[in-house]
Amino acid sequence: MAKYQEILRKYWGYDDFRGIQRDVIESIAAGRDTLGLMPTGGGKSITFQVPALAMQGVCIVFTPLISLMRDQVEALRKRGISYATALNSDISYAERIDEIERIKTGSRSIVYLSPELLLSCNISDII
Repeated sequence: MAKYQEILRKYWGYDDFRGIQRDVIESIAAGRDTLGLMPTGGGKSITFQVPALAMQGVCIVFTPLISLMRDQVEALRKRGISYATALNSDISYAERIDEIERIKTGSRSIVYLSPELLLSCNISDII
């Protein structure tokens, strides 16, 4: 858990996880399928963003909310995390292709993906 706490301190400025965040992250770190139910404002995003920065691979977040995607990516970039992107109907085809290339080369590890793009693209193109 030390590397996860280090990431939490470095990018979010918190000394420790709160509520069930630690349990969720420990489960993810152990490689288990994990479902974490938390209230609005309960810190759900940290439970997948921190492991995504600590582990290899791509974290795909499915959400139909384009404004949430924008807010999450912008907030991560403000924290100095450039590894996030959003693929949705709000970006052009050319931008989508560019971002998919960035994902393939490893310069993006957190991908917010809208359901309509999930249906129109091959997931293996992304990961």
